Amino acid sequence: MLTTVILFLVSFLILQIRIEKFIYRRIKQIYDDVALLESSTLTSDPITTDMRTLTEEIEKFAKDKKVEIDTLKVREAYRKDFLGNVSHELKTPLFTVQGYIETLLDGAMNDKNVRKKYLLRASKGVDRLIYIVKDLDLITKLEVGELNLDKENFDIVELIQSIFDQLEMKAGKRNIVLTFDMEYPQPIYVLADKEKIEQVITNLLVNSIKYGRRDGTTEVSVENLIKNKVIVRITDNGEGIPKRYIPRLFERFYRVDQSGSRKEGGSGLGLAIVKHIIEAHEEKIYVESEIEVGSEFSFTLEKSKVGV
Repeated sequence: MLTTVILFLVSFLILQIRIEKFIYRRIKQIYDDVALLESSTLTSDPITTDMRTLTEEIEKFAKDKKVEIDTLKVREAYRKDFLGNVSHELKTPLFTVQGYIETLLDGAMNDKNVRKKYLLRASKGVDRLIYIVKDLDLITKLEVGELNLDKENFDIVELIQSIFDQLEMKAGKRNIVLTFDMEYPQPIYVLADKEKIEQVITNLLVNSIKYGRRDGTTEVSVENLIKNKVIVRITDNGEGIPKRYIPRLFERFYRVDQSGSRKEGGSGLGLAIVKHIIEAHEEKIYVESEIEVGSEFSFTLEKSKVGV
């Protein structure tokens, strides 16, 4: 009996050790396989043979990887969309320039009037290419944080009036009035990069002129938001933007008009640049719109202590 008991215990221990080693090897293989995927959650802790713990870790790992995969899919779709848009934006003026030059080379240059007209049109196409490339360069610098802001104190009301004067003729072609919501007898000083904020306001006003209603109005207001913030509102009574398009308005090259006619011109980067400049100031930009009523773009700025 004693011999039997001893043999049983020895056999049990040997079997248990072999099974534990077998299970350990299999689980270690799982850890090693997962480690190849650069998991920080599974390789930082000691290897465990507790199946519940292992299951929880694997499930967490799987969820994290699913999120990463979904993010990569979204980025890939965005990359393809972006490359397609860049191709479209660049090839239109390129083909235009190429067409005029080929026509001239085929003999049209012998006619003085035709030569001048085609060269002027080709020059406009080149200008458009330069405009797109400059905007692409600017937005790239904004995205990677290479563009430093040169903040200064300035009167935002004076800046807006200056932009009104610059865009007066452009607005006049569509009989759109650029105006303040009220008289501002006192200056309102803000602390920001004046040149970049001028670009923000210009881009927003140009958009309101392009897509606003003929014989309409674009109104700008500057309001105290909280003690150290002001909010600039640019409101038009244009055609409005469908709500389904609003979440994508600030994407590069995204246009509400999907016809591809590009009749309004521009680089398609205006609103993306606006968003990046405002975010570089650590401020917020908002948009509200209603069909057949109009749109309002607004953004915050830090109020300056000058004049306070």
